[in-house]
Amino acid sequence: MSRDVEAVEPDQLEGAPHPRDQFAFFGHQEGEAAFLEGLRSGRLHHAWLIGGPQGIGKATLAYRVARTVLDPKKTNDSSIGSLDISPDAPSARQLSALSHPNFAILRRAPATDKKAASTTIPVDAVRKALNMFGSTAADGGYRVCIVDSAEDLTISSANALLKVIEEPPPRSLFLIVSHAPQRVLPTIRSRCRRLLLRPLADSDIKAVIGSLGEPWADSPEHLVDQALAYGEGSVQRTLELLDEDKVAFIGQITRLLDGLPRADTKQVFALAEALAKRDADDSYELALETVERWVSGRLHQQASLGAARLAPLVEVCEKISRSAREIDVFNLDRRPFILTLFDDLADAVRRTT
Repeated sequence: MSRDVEAVEPDQLEGAPHPRDQFAFFGHQEGEAAFLEGLRSGRLHHAWLIGGPQGIGKATLAYRVARTVLDPKKTNDSSIGSLDISPDAPSARQLSALSHPNFAILRRAPATDKKAASTTIPVDAVRKALNMFGSTAADGGYRVCIVDSAEDLTISSANALLKVIEEPPPRSLFLIVSHAPQRVLPTIRSRCRRLLLRPLADSDIKAVIGSLGEPWADSPEHLVDQALAYGEGSVQRTLELLDEDKVAFIGQITRLLDGLPRADTKQVFALAEALAKRDADDSYELALETVERWVSGRLHQQASLGAARLAPLVEVCEKISRSAREIDVFNLDRRPFILTLFDDLADAVRRTT
């Protein structure tokens, strides 16, 4: 399986290395230790469900494990103490090029000159990739399949994957990345060892940013700190927010929300007008994410009030999600939605204070 270096990766942040090309690793020591324990004992579980929020390093860990398992020197070392592999190691070079004979990747297809990136992992792609498990590995070692991510599997493709996981060939390893592991097919979940990765500490994210080189490593410290405040422990999210305009916009909306139940009507109307413009899709999505994060934070801060008291906030959050989906599906005017959103939130805040 060769890689077109010009292809646009559907799961890659522009300007940052793809997880398979990322050799620096920060945080998630417990996750790495779990794989090392399996390798040292010779009882590495055949299927892992690596869960956690998007952008925290799940795929990076999966590729890190794959490089190690595909290296005969590492897998035959009963005292292995690290998953570090040199970028010049044969397994590392082949995996980076997606050309290793014992490796398969299940992901959405990258965009080409003639086709946009796919939105799902079709069943035909799963069956084709899993043909590798029908024969013995070329060097008698492991065969590895990474699924990135489980959310992109269709029902048919998930069932095709399940058939191989149910009766795995010897020395096979499935690394299934999932941003919402609770939604993964229960029959797949039950056959996997579950590994939940937590959001990264600010210090780890700063270390990642420093390892990326220009332009990320040159970001002003104050901007990095602002992005970290909104990044929720995600490297991807933090990198996306290393933009003065974006953090200023988030700050503007957060101040409006913090002022509830009193609202600056003039500012809310201006925001609704701005988000209704045709070229405001990115700002609109950022605004919804900011509202969701604000509500989640408020629920966490006021958890001691009890579920019944906080029910109005939960209900309005669900209403916002439903309305946002309808806006997208039917291409409706965003103005009434934004105005109603702030009215509903103001009412919910009054009822919970």
